[in-house]
Amino acid sequence: MQSEKIISEDKLIDLIRDLKKKGKKTVTTNGTFDILHLAHINILNKAKSLGDILIVLVNSDSSVKMNKGPKRPIVPENERASMLAALECVDYVLIFNDERVGEVLLRLKPSIHFKGGTFIQERIQEEKRVMESIGGEFIFSGEIKGYSTTNIIEKVLEAYKE
Repeated sequence: MQSEKIISEDKLIDLIRDLKKKGKKTVTTNGTFDILHLAHINILNKAKSLGDILIVLVNSDSSVKMNKGPKRPIVPENERASMLAALECVDYVLIFNDERVGEVLLRLKPSIHFKGGTFIQERIQEEKRVMESIGGEFIFSGEIKGYSTTNIIEKVLEAYKE
């Protein structure tokens, strides 16, 4: 089931531009969100607290495969997007095909991009540079220890190993 919160990039560009004219802060965060867990919820709530509108940028299935390998994602993109859209703290969801989120941020021009959870240092620096180039703010909260989708998958595999 497609939610009205799941929106196209073109509509999102117009929406962000209109919200900025009204003095509203738009916050983006991104990720795979393959198997939702507590760290995801904490990151989303923190991101929402930074502005007026939270937009979650979700890697498409093809983008996840580029980043995490051929066995991922576990949950298809439309289901991941629908689960995120069902959360109260999430205002909009965009599924994107780019390997990295930098190009998406350049097109959307949010006020703030928030990064939490596991990370690759090179990507953090790239996202920070992109946000600075568009006059936005980059906020990094760091990793929430003990939580990761990869760890959950490994735990399930170990529990059901014969």
